[in-house]
Amino acid sequence: MKKRICPLLALSLCLLYPARAELSEYEGLTFAHYGSRELQLDLFKPKAQLMALPAIVLIHGGGWQSGDRKNFQNYARRLAEHDYVVVSIDYRLSGEAPFPAQIQDCKAAVRWLRANAFKFGVDPDRIGATGHSAGGHLAALLATSGGVSELEGSGGNEGFSSTIQSAVPMGAQADLESDRIRSMTGRGGSIIWHAFLGGSLDENEAMYQLASPRRHLDKDDPPMMFITGALDNRDTHADSIRDDMARMKISSGLLVIPDAPHGILQNAKWADLALSTATYFFDSSLKESDLITINPARTLQHPKPAPESGTEREPNEQLKENNSPEDVGENSQRQE
Repeated sequence: MKKRICPLLALSLCLLYPARAELSEYEGLTFAHYGSRELQLDLFKPKAQLMALPAIVLIHGGGWQSGDRKNFQNYARRLAEHDYVVVSIDYRLSGEAPFPAQIQDCKAAVRWLRANAFKFGVDPDRIGATGHSAGGHLAALLATSGGVSELEGSGGNEGFSSTIQSAVPMGAQADLESDRIRSMTGRGGSIIWHAFLGGSLDENEAMYQLASPRRHLDKDDPPMMFITGALDNRDTHADSIRDDMARMKISSGLLVIPDAPHGILQNAKWADLALSTATYFFDSSLKESDLITINPARTLQHPKPAPESGTEREPNEQLKENNSPEDVGENSQRQE
């Protein structure tokens, strides 16, 4: 059944979900290895944690060719304040490695969370993902591609599942075989897509199919809430995949933020609306049943501690939105 959260309701969620937790922060934790190449994440969790909590993976945008995990640090803090363990991750950009490297890195992060669930107080059965633009596409693909062996990769912790239980793609392309993408990638100026998928849709259709969240959708996939700006391109409404989800009886939703362009996280009002809606959706999809109780004295312990590259530090007192450039949308020369 498809759901829609109206802007007035979403705006009221800021009042329903006030910040309520001091945080522990761990920066630069290595979660994947490819030979000598390592990938890091930053982890945020409530200090006064008495139970295993759901986890959320944050995936930055940047047209798959730019950006890093620092772009989402402040959003990670805001989600963690609502009793989540949140990781903001790096992934290999298209200039370093073309698809499927990016989704393989996202899956490696999910496996790492499960492998380290006891150490960081994560409920391994309740993991969600969100991201904006290119990161939104990867969050949607993470949701629908559970069990697709070509997308798993070899980043580590292969004995753990990379499936997730909820996703909030923002400003995302969920159907990479649409007429718009075929037209856009077939003309000049589609460098981002060519770098990511090795050519146009007509030239490399099999790779676009492998990268398309809609192509992998099946009845066992988790619920998704799509969030986009009213001025962004219509494909970010994810109409086709939401119709497919409705036929499969998978819950989905859509929030269109009035007057907002592709860059919904670059404006405080739009960002607050998007993040409060994401929090509400994650709460409803990841916290419906009782949390697993764990020994609070051992939440930061691991049966066999391994050296970590990250260090814990105190969070900043003030939350300022990161002004690092995000990938831009319909009205720009750069398009995702």
